[in-house]
Amino acid sequence: MSLTIGSMMALSFVVSLIALAFLIWAVASRQFRMDQADAELIFPGGEGETHKPDDPTSFGFQEKAEPGEGTDTRHRMLIFALIGFGTFWLVFGSIFGVIASLKLNIPDWLSGSAPMTFGRVRTVHLNTVIYGWLSLTGIAVAMFLIPRIFKTHLRGVNFGWAGLVLWNIGVAAGAWAIATGWTDGMEWLEIPRPVDIILAAGGACFAIPLVMTALKRNVHHIYVTGWYYLAALVWFPVLFVLGNLPMHSGVQQATVNWWFAHNVLGLWLTPIGVGAAYYILPKIIGKPIYSYRLSLLGFWALALFYSQVGMHHLIGGPVPTWVVTLSVVQSVMMFVPVIAVAVNQHVLWATNLWAFKQSLPLRFVAFGAVMYTLASFQGSLEAVRAVNTVTHFTHYTVGHAHLGAYAFVSLVLFGTVYYLMPILTGRLWPAPRLISLHFWLVAIGFGIYFVSLTIGGWLQGLAMLDASRDWLESMQLTQPYLRGRTLGGTLMTIGHVIFAINLVSLLFAPRREETPAAAGTPATTAG
Repeated sequence: MSLTIGSMMALSFVVSLIALAFLIWAVASRQFRMDQADAELIFPGGEGETHKPDDPTSFGFQEKAEPGEGTDTRHRMLIFALIGFGTFWLVFGSIFGVIASLKLNIPDWLSGSAPMTFGRVRTVHLNTVIYGWLSLTGIAVAMFLIPRIFKTHLRGVNFGWAGLVLWNIGVAAGAWAIATGWTDGMEWLEIPRPVDIILAAGGACFAIPLVMTALKRNVHHIYVTGWYYLAALVWFPVLFVLGNLPMHSGVQQATVNWWFAHNVLGLWLTPIGVGAAYYILPKIIGKPIYSYRLSLLGFWALALFYSQVGMHHLIGGPVPTWVVTLSVVQSVMMFVPVIAVAVNQHVLWATNLWAFKQSLPLRFVAFGAVMYTLASFQGSLEAVRAVNTVTHFTHYTVGHAHLGAYAFVSLVLFGTVYYLMPILTGRLWPAPRLISLHFWLVAIGFGIYFVSLTIGGWLQGLAMLDASRDWLESMQLTQPYLRGRTLGGTLMTIGHVIFAINLVSLLFAPRREETPAAAGTPATTAG
């Protein structure tokens, strides 16, 4: 372990120096002046003005476009394409997820085809959803929000288009490789390294426009959403490159594997979700977040505590005890940033339930924000050895992973897409009831999925720890809960198809000038 631990400690030291440099710059440029007025930077008009609720579907269009809104056709088309391809990978990956779930109940189904075996189907599902849906749609949201926050147009749009082409080639090639049995064989790192090079090039092309736009910003202070997104642009490339370096094996490889896998969720997908929620919630409601000081505290606490939490997946493995202990401590310390986010976001929407009832996008984002709190609390507790002893190697962990990556990040992205698409197209959603149906399908479906795996996984863990019970019994008792998993996953997949239908139908809806919304009359959102 000396090579892995030594290299990781050296890397952590270098990253800490870089973070310290950013911190010194932020302090010197008064980014930490801790002024609540900075929470109002996302609103048009001056400080202290009354802000109108902003959701075209619920409250009608704003009187004029905001700076950086996407008036450039190439910018708007890039966002459309990112969301469109992201939605394709969502539906594609969800179908493979349902197939994988069914095979847990019907193991001989499709067993005559090697690409359709459980190990390959489930892995295709994981990678297409993570790298296809979540990453592409997260980048689309960043392409929309970063120019808005910095009040300038997006620079380097052509790089974004190049990134879109390369990234989709990488995801498609990775899915094909996994289906044919060509894989690196590590969780979340299954895509072969030659294909990883394509993804890395695509990721670099995505980062260039966002960094160029940040450098040309027309505001002095960086709103908290900008901090999350810019940090993610630093964290993810480091994670991806180091995670895919062919220099570790055995226990070393397992250590790097879970360092990468957990940090993709915490330092890539979490900034995407939390950053979007910090923008969408106050914008739709028309009020700033509860405490801007807490928002920055939450960001820096995430940066400080999250990087080593993945080692709790190796509890009981042949790794140094101090590595696991450090992970457990940092996992528990994650209560700090999570509580900071919870106080800010939950207080805001919970004290403005009128907006929650009226705005469909707000329901998705608020629900996702609550799930972030629950996922983080559950993750901190799951890292404790007494709990991990029961949940390790069970379906409980699968339920927890979906609580974070799906119920949190995906729900926030759904709501953000429903918010931004009318703004960019000048069209209102033609069927708000389908949006409501989408929400209830994924909320109820996920509830069934999560409860089934949580209860079934806990009972499975207790059975495996009981030496008086046969190991096969621990598998048999999960069967009813696995059927619940399939039911929940099917409902979520139907919701994803409806989401795709909503996106296509929007393209055929009448434009803003041809609808009552031009006069400020919103479409109905009953249901």
